[in-house]
Amino acid sequence: MDLNIVWFILIGVLFTGYAVLDGFDLGVGAVHLFVKEDHHRRIFLNAIGPVWDGNEVWLITGGGALFAAFPEVYATVFSGFYIALFLLLVVLVFRAIAIEFRSKRESLRWRRNWDIAFSLSSYVIALLLGVAMGNIIIGVPLNQYHEFVGNFWTLISPYTLLTGITTVSLFMMHGTIYLVLKTEGELRDKLIPWVNNTIIFFVICYVSTTMVTLIYVPHMTRHFIDYPILFIVPLLNMLAIANIPREIHHKRYGWAFISSSASIIALLALFAIGIFPNIVPSNPNPEYSLTIYNAASSQKTLTIMLIIAIIGVPFVLAYTAGIYWIFRGKVKTQDLNY
Repeated sequence: MDLNIVWFILIGVLFTGYAVLDGFDLGVGAVHLFVKEDHHRRIFLNAIGPVWDGNEVWLITGGGALFAAFPEVYATVFSGFYIALFLLLVVLVFRAIAIEFRSKRESLRWRRNWDIAFSLSSYVIALLLGVAMGNIIIGVPLNQYHEFVGNFWTLISPYTLLTGITTVSLFMMHGTIYLVLKTEGELRDKLIPWVNNTIIFFVICYVSTTMVTLIYVPHMTRHFIDYPILFIVPLLNMLAIANIPREIHHKRYGWAFISSSASIIALLALFAIGIFPNIVPSNPNPEYSLTIYNAASSQKTLTIMLIIAIIGVPFVLAYTAGIYWIFRGKVKTQDLNY
């Protein structure tokens, strides 16, 4: 395995970490307005309060690794997708402000307005992330200089909107399971039926996206045909999704959350396998695609960065594990800070 493949996998791991960790944050935001009581909304926010900002570090780390390992991809994506990425940055900041400002005043109107801001920004972030993945799957217009030659509206199509909605449904399921894990009593009992509803919503979106992909984007199945052993990934994904309602039924909420996390990991593994060795496929000129070879830094740079990653990533993992261990357990109603 050469360094280019190693960095492709490492960057995939970083973005997968972001999807798993910030995914439930965004899912909590997506269902935030489904409860009407101010007290319950405060519990939702306190469930993610100690960890939400740390979860977003994985996105920053992934972007930094992408810049170091595949600078041409970074340049093309951040210039070509400028408006979309700027919008993503705005809603990320706006969502953070909503979380922090929401409980600074006792005014019910003040809190409701920030609740709406928090929820809408969570939807927009999840949708934009899904739309971005959809564009990577179908490819974007690049010229021979690897420059994006489309515009913002080029990125919006029925397929990319479908992948965006599927991402929203996935995070809603993930976030609702997290809330069941972190709450207790009457509120938890209210949330349990929500899990089944979000699973149904996700499965409908997932099956629809899969069917459309198989019909209109057949190149995503190329490696699965060439290497049948890879079919274990979609099989594990289906088993993980099917296990969620089983674990909820048996009140094993921790295992339900692990199954939900596993489904996200499997989905992103399917995505990575499908696009490999491309990082930004070009459509309609596939010969202009950015790959792990023509967009990579020098071998010396990749080697030095790998040494740094081997030293630094364990610290990130240890910090993340420590935070989740410290703030483990249920949200207690007498300690609501948000």
